[in-house]
Amino acid sequence: MHRQARHAFRQSAGIPFLGAKSLPQKYFVSPHIFAKEQSEFFSRQWLLVGHQSQIPKPGDYFVAPIAGDSLIIVRDQESTIHGFYNVCRHRGTRLKEDVRGHASAIQCPYHAWTYRLDGGLIGAPHMDEVPGFDKADYSLRAVNLGVWEGFIFVNLANEAAGAKGSGYKSLEEWFAPLSGKFSPWNMSILKPAKRIEYDVRANWKLMFENYSECYHCPGVHPQLQKVSPYDSAENDLRDGPFLGGFMKINPGKSLTMSGNACAAFVGKIEDLQRVFYYSIFPNMLLSLHPEYVMVHQLWPQSPERTLIVCDWLFHPNAFRREDFNPEDAIEFWDMTNRQDWHVCELSQQGIASRAYRPGPFSSRETIPAAWDKYYRQVMK
Repeated sequence: MHRQARHAFRQSAGIPFLGAKSLPQKYFVSPHIFAKEQSEFFSRQWLLVGHQSQIPKPGDYFVAPIAGDSLIIVRDQESTIHGFYNVCRHRGTRLKEDVRGHASAIQCPYHAWTYRLDGGLIGAPHMDEVPGFDKADYSLRAVNLGVWEGFIFVNLANEAAGAKGSGYKSLEEWFAPLSGKFSPWNMSILKPAKRIEYDVRANWKLMFENYSECYHCPGVHPQLQKVSPYDSAENDLRDGPFLGGFMKINPGKSLTMSGNACAAFVGKIEDLQRVFYYSIFPNMLLSLHPEYVMVHQLWPQSPERTLIVCDWLFHPNAFRREDFNPEDAIEFWDMTNRQDWHVCELSQQGIASRAYRPGPFSSRETIPAAWDKYYRQVMK
């Protein structure tokens, strides 16, 4: 077969382009590269910060640290969700120290400037004595915020600058390719059962690459391999910021410690013997099971350290059933997560060696190869 024809065949068959290799060492250890990622990705892209079920009532809020900044995500009295910089407009004091809570207003602990839940300034002691002072000029600084399938996303980019060609897209535009794709899972109404945070000594990109293939599953995840064969993957999103597909679950089994379903199904799922895994650039890993949804947020802390926030979400009706056993799934995936993070840490240690050179991707690593390709495109 002619070399060009052979190359085209390998691509159409789902095998990585010829010569595709993992990223060079600098992308995992360089402070310069890390700073550029923070600027290009975590300050200009839509980032997952949580789910609307975390703030169910007006006045509920949580604080999200992002790219060296801090945001307040709050539901106002009209039930609209807002995102504000956690910074007083008076002298810059941090407004909220606690991770989550409930408030009728947002008050600065320093000089008691007070803001409505929609960000408007309503109280500024003694400022009426200052000529020309107008409360309307000192609302909290808002960030771009949107909700997709119940998940809350923020974008720190300047929207006006985006209109001039910086590539800014609204959340609706960004997620347009996925419109309706996940509706059977009813993600907007799901409720959280558990959150676990992991502090992993590895570069954030290693988690994306690890999540995107099961080439490693026979040796790293023997329990997972027993109920979901590593070679059963079929991908339907193969290019761009959204990547992934499904893997099969053995008949009559579920991805739990017992192997049994742990909750009522989240919706009208067509095939109960499939689990779907998708990476959503740059910080979301979405795992869709018949009876629950698992979501990871990735927050890079340094070139060699990543904070991972993992949530398990179930249908509201599941919580009212006597057979509801969320820990069966949580324990299974906490075990699997820790297995993944351990090998990611081993990868980080090896990549930092002077002996490291990029290695070739196998035919089971088409999605990691595609993820690296998109990453390079965004990094220019």
